[in-house]
Amino acid sequence: MENYNQTSTDFILLGLFPPSRIGLLLFILIVLIFLMALFGNLSVILLIFLDTHLHTPMYFLLSQLSLIDLSYISTIVPKMASDFLHGNKSISFTGCGIQSFFFLALGGAEALLLASMAYDRHIAVCFPLHYLIRMSKGVCVLMITGSWIIGSINACAHTVYILHIPYCRSRAINHFFCDVPAMVTLACTDTWVYEGTVFLSTTIFLVFPFIGISCSYGRVLLAVYRMKSAEGRKKAYLTCSTHLTVVTFYYAPFLYTYLRPRSLRSPIEDKVLAVFHTILTPMLNPIIYSLRNKEVMGALTRVSQRLCSVKM
Repeated sequence: MENYNQTSTDFILLGLFPPSRIGLLLFILIVLIFLMALFGNLSVILLIFLDTHLHTPMYFLLSQLSLIDLSYISTIVPKMASDFLHGNKSISFTGCGIQSFFFLALGGAEALLLASMAYDRHIAVCFPLHYLIRMSKGVCVLMITGSWIIGSINACAHTVYILHIPYCRSRAINHFFCDVPAMVTLACTDTWVYEGTVFLSTTIFLVFPFIGISCSYGRVLLAVYRMKSAEGRKKAYLTCSTHLTVVTFYYAPFLYTYLRPRSLRSPIEDKVLAVFHTILTPMLNPIIYSLRNKEVMGALTRVSQRLCSVKM
């Protein structure tokens, strides 16, 4: 590996799977999770598209979340699986930059989109009479495009930096994808200023939205508590708990990973946490939203009956 690194500009991804039977079992498990994520998120997108009862701002935002999750996991797992099957851990300099860009862009867009979904629930519960005005189609489109654009700008800035810093002889990235913090450790120059920008970026894209989401749901839960209707309270609690579960699964690993200083970071911990938010969360989100949502289950029943009647 050392000789290879001296004569090539490619990076080497050390990967997630150990060269043993345990590694093979982990590989099979990850592939199964990947297939479940693909099926689940595609199903949510198609269901929302086909059922008119779900043509509301909340489900419009949910379809975008599924699209991001679908793209997110597809950025990481296929390359990782290919490396394991072919025993080739190298990734080109350009390929690493592209993977890093999409990872950061999709991650930033999802963080902002989850904040938009929290705002949607806040307006629906606290200001129901103003809901159609404050969450119009134009506002939804603005939220979604804003999330994608801002996430892409942030990703572009970080990607340009990591592609222009000088790297030492070792180009072995101790990760299963081109994660920026893992790449920065290979730099031959002092990167403390850049690490400060990573902290700032994490604060803007994770801490501030998380605080906003927490405040929104705090007001929502307070409003729900004051509701006289037991059925309305139950429905609101169910919807909010679903969103809070998704938010926790996504934000917690990211915040713990990217807000720690380099001296406290561990490659093994980083890999485990990365598995959680890059692989497990995209698989869990459609399950959480479908199994805990009567409207989605009802839409699934209606679409299934419609498809069966067409076949007959």
